[in-house]
Amino acid sequence: MTVVAMSPPNNRLNPTALRAAGYPGRWADQGPAIMMTSRAHAGFNESPARATVVITAAAWLAVLIFYLLTAPVAAAQQPGKVYRIGYLQTSTRQEQLHMVKAFEEGLRDLGYRVGQNVVIEYHFAEAHPERLPGLAADLVRLNVDVIVTGINSNTAAAMKATTTIPIVMANSVDPVGAGFVETLARPGKNVTGVTQDTGNEVFGKRLELLKEIAPRGSREWAVLWNPTFGPNQGRWKATADAAQKLGLTLLSAEMQGLDDLEPAFASITKKHPGGLVVMSDGVLFTYRRQIGSMAIKNRLPAISTVSEYAEAGLLLTYGASLPGLWYRSATYVDKILKGRKPGDLPIEQPTKFELVINLKTAKALGLTIPPSLLQRADKILE
Repeated sequence: MTVVAMSPPNNRLNPTALRAAGYPGRWADQGPAIMMTSRAHAGFNESPARATVVITAAAWLAVLIFYLLTAPVAAAQQPGKVYRIGYLQTSTRQEQLHMVKAFEEGLRDLGYRVGQNVVIEYHFAEAHPERLPGLAADLVRLNVDVIVTGINSNTAAAMKATTTIPIVMANSVDPVGAGFVETLARPGKNVTGVTQDTGNEVFGKRLELLKEIAPRGSREWAVLWNPTFGPNQGRWKATADAAQKLGLTLLSAEMQGLDDLEPAFASITKKHPGGLVVMSDGVLFTYRRQIGSMAIKNRLPAISTVSEYAEAGLLLTYGASLPGLWYRSATYVDKILKGRKPGDLPIEQPTKFELVINLKTAKALGLTIPPSLLQRADKILE
């Protein structure tokens, strides 16, 4: 509120204070005299003392009206806080564009505008996981308000870089087993967010779906995976247990980078497996198009986790929507920016998995998709 000083001993308004309150210079300097002259012209005949009191009341009323009219405008012009969000991912910027779009859409629906009340610091490792520690440390140096991470290696790097800045996982795998949180209901620490899986049952479900399409005869199936990605050890065991129940034997083909792709497929094709399971991680996701091309070239019906693999040429995918996970992660960012502690926010699990079928790939492989499976599909690529 603007305070106008009075000039003792006659209680006339201080011209300097009036100017500070926004009155034009001539009003501030001559206002009291003008008011007196105006009242005289109007037929009032008052003593100087009485005039002083009237002038003072009138002037204060003018100041009050001016304040009430201009205060909302001044308040609206007050700049608000601009939040800074760190975005840490293993893959390339190009591979993340649709996730970036979903995340920003989630923020926008919650009232945030990039470049206005929020700034996002995007850090991509360009499919080189060894760069993650340095990128995470850089986000800490930038003093971001919250760090949003993708797969587990991103979260691990962020947690090593800071124990105080809140971390929101947008695409975690078994966060309890990975040691990121204490429990799904009460994460504790400075980490919370979304996980992409709901338990080991999904690995058996993928085998069952592929088994409905894959040519009968071969009881050996291959698994393309990156053993250096921590959660994959548990995934391998869960997939092997499910395969045994279905009477299948698994062949391991490891891939830690693009240079491993051709040797991995060379080892696979020697055994002539009936199907291929692609166990996703940041590296394989980055090179999913090359994997899709190799699967078609070697006439291997393949299944993986998220729809992006089907769009890249794999026959089937069954899993959570990645853009959906990133969209949901924005709600965690919003809650944290509004004062909630990450350790008090329960981990969210997906409630729906998408079945995506690539009919173009099926045609290239000479396979017919059963009508019952087509009816269950959430998305069919033609």
